[in-house]
Amino acid sequence: MSARIRIGTCSWTDPTLIRAGTFYPESARTAEERLAYYASQFDIVEVDSSYYAMPSRRNATLWTERTPDDFVFNIKAFRILTHHPTPPQSLPADIRGALPASLTGKQRLYYRDLPDELRRHLWARFEDALLPLDSAGKLGLVLFQFPPWFNPGVPQLDHILTCKKQLSSFSLAVEFRNNRWLSERQKDNTIAFLKQHGLSFVCVDEPQGFTSSAPPVVVLTADTGIVRFHGRKSETWQNKSATPTERFDYYYDKAELAPWATSIREHLSNASEIHVLFNTNNGDQGVVNAKLMARLLQ
Repeated sequence: MSARIRIGTCSWTDPTLIRAGTFYPESARTAEERLAYYASQFDIVEVDSSYYAMPSRRNATLWTERTPDDFVFNIKAFRILTHHPTPPQSLPADIRGALPASLTGKQRLYYRDLPDELRRHLWARFEDALLPLDSAGKLGLVLFQFPPWFNPGVPQLDHILTCKKQLSSFSLAVEFRNNRWLSERQKDNTIAFLKQHGLSFVCVDEPQGFTSSAPPVVVLTADTGIVRFHGRKSETWQNKSATPTERFDYYYDKAELAPWATSIREHLSNASEIHVLFNTNNGDQGVVNAKLMARLLQ
């Protein structure tokens, strides 16, 4: 049986999308109305805000109540859980207040900095926030996007397994921003590891030619496949001063998406679902690109 293809964007609340005025009708003025309208056009969305701050059970409950029964949310993992630098103020207040004195003056914290007890609290808080979505059958994949300095190695594989263990009742996806994971020497080991542990490999379309560039291929390592489109704006891809809107500023054309549509179709018999998500986010780029892909996959 062919997989269900879900197509959507990475956020429905981006300010530039709202300001563009080309997607949401004039009547969709509140957060509830915008999510309801988005869900009438697409059947999946990625929650990107959960990377910047811990998600909340209350929001997850509201999302569940405001969307159709067959709608799905993919959740991006909170940044400190993926070895990204994290400002202390983005931690929950009680966890921030429990930081040891040696960490209170730091502007950026890393997973390795935290005492084991606080790590356990963070994992438990993150899991608890997603339970309303999971209970309603609306939790898709939890996305772990690892940074460019997350190199292939035993400690890194152990951390990925820690992520799986801590969220054992959820389905996880792994995106690498270091092309050594997909090098000729390492690729087979990477794919075998993800398959062995039932982790979805995140296929990506992104600017090529950088150490952070993964090759544009469709590979299935779990029952749910996932492809994320970041655009092809090379000049801002590794610009640390660029905003997300500047980095992922891209409209795709039919010629660029058609090969991806062909590859996705070729894998339909090997998965139950394939999630296709557009992270292009300047104005209406995400929804325009998603609708173009939907037409190509009809």
